Amino acid sequence: MTGKKVMILGAVGVGKSSLSHRLAFDRFEGNYKATIGVDIYNTMVEVEGDDTGTTMQFVLWDTDGDFGMNIFADTYLRGASAAVVVADATRSATVPHLKKLVLGFKEILPGRPCIAILNKIDLLTAPTSLRLEDCGSPDFAVSSSALTGQGVRPAFARLAATILRRGL
Repeated sequence: MTGKKVMILGAVGVGKSSLSHRLAFDRFEGNYKATIGVDIYNTMVEVEGDDTGTTMQFVLWDTDGDFGMNIFADTYLRGASAAVVVADATRSATVPHLKKLVLGFKEILPGRPCIAILNKIDLLTAPTSLRLEDCGSPDFAVSSSALTGQGVRPAFARLAATILRRGL
């Protein structure tokens, strides 16, 4: 079975690696180490809404936040089935960057699912939500905490269902 290449995109320090670790290893890595280039993780994800227990292999490409918009000029995107674009709930300045990355991914790979995740909600003192209109129209937007795991698996399960539904 060939894994589905899923790009993890976002600004520096939004929690891309933490989300990848939470999904792939079901743990939070407390020792922050900046990604240089790309780290790749393989993991199995249950497909949302499938009562038969169907799973999908994801090959997560956890990218360096310093790529910024230059990621679209790179060969890293070749063969991607989907993108997860991440913003930091505690840093509102990361949301416009998320929007640019969503729009860029959709332009380069039209028809491929692209989701927005507002990470680090465990650090908020008041509830917040990521509105689709703030994100460049991803397929869906969710909030998560890589620290606690809240919202992580359901977001990727929904992404798996979208990939399966589109036959990618």
